[in-house]
Parts: sequence; C-alpha cells; structure tokens
Amino acid sequence: MEPDSEIVELRFSYRYLKQHAWVVQAVNGFLSAYFMERPGFRVQRHFDELESGMHVWLCEVPATMKMTQLLKRLRADIPPFRQTEARSSESRAQYVIDSAEPDPSA
Repeated sequence: MEPDSEIVELRFSYRYLKQHAWVVQAVNGFLSAYFMERPGFRVQRHFDELESGMHVWLCEVPATMKMTQLLKRLRADIPPFRQTEARSSESRAQYVIDSAEPDPSA
C-alpha cells in the first residue's frame, strides 16, 4: 500500500444486485478503467460476503482522492441507487450502494 493512501470498501447490497444482476460485471469494468485513469487507485480485492449477501470491493485510494467523484461517475453507468457512508469495524470508510426505492418489507 502507498504511504499516502487508504483502504475504502465499496459495497453493493444483495437487494440492489438481485434487481440488477449485471451490475457486478459493470462495476468490475468501471473500476478497471478507473485504475487506468487515476494513479494510485487500485482494487485490492473483490468478494461476495456470504453473511450479508453483499458484493464488496476493497479499493486502495490516494488520500487526496474524493470517493464522491468516483461515485458520481459510477452513478452515470448503473441504475439509480442510494448510497450510505459508514465505518467498518477496521475503521475503513464504507460506501454502501442500495436500491433507490425504500424496502417495502422494512
């Protein structure tokens, strides 16, 4: 890991991916292209979290990079979503992408 970088989690909810199954391929392609454009940005790992059903990308981002820029560009490429920001138990920033509509069962 670069000295002036941090690990950020980009998480997609099970519900969102169930509605838009092709998004996993689209995000993989988007992040690969973003890697080519942004020095210091890289995907360390992508996995399916069994407990929550989320797809998670662990991204190494330069400390000067704003994730809001990445999310704004991503918003143009995939179906509408709402995002929430949190901290993981490892104190990493997490951006959770979920369906734009509220969950009717909640």
